[in-house]
Amino acid sequence: MAASTQVEVKHFTDGTITLKDGTGTPRELVCAFSVGDYTLSGSKHTMRETIAYQARGVLNTLRKGAAIFATGSFSCQLADYYDATAETVITFLKGAGGSSANVSTSTTKGDVYTLTILISVEGTDLGDSTDHTISLADCDCTFDLAEGQPNSIAINFTVYGAHTYV
Repeated sequence: MAASTQVEVKHFTDGTITLKDGTGTPRELVCAFSVGDYTLSGSKHTMRETIAYQARGVLNTLRKGAAIFATGSFSCQLADYYDATAETVITFLKGAGGSSANVSTSTTKGDVYTLTILISVEGTDLGDSTDHTISLADCDCTFDLAEGQPNSIAINFTVYGAHTYV
């Protein structure tokens, strides 16, 4: 796929965020009413810390150290909190209620419930050869609820799996 050379720079109205669980055919939930404030921080080439070795104050070697884990966040306006039989953002994040059949994406790594977060950005409607996606595997999510005009949910996550950019 060629890099986008279109005049239309991508922005918040071009994206969608989808949550996926770890079943064989992943259960998916498109986060309705996401407000377009997605962030991803700390992603780098090797996902390892950089260790700088110095001798008498002079840098002589850079080495890869322990694994590091990117973090991110996004928020949505809330139309529904929790439903015993239907999926909502909260039930999907908790693996409860209408999402109680969800399976963690990291079952081989331990007992933490994780999800895949898929960020999709429209490209073809803007002249690109394809749409653009970032898939973040094994995300451990927390959320904060806020009442207001409108009520909202802020989802924060740490990425413990692969980062795939397409």
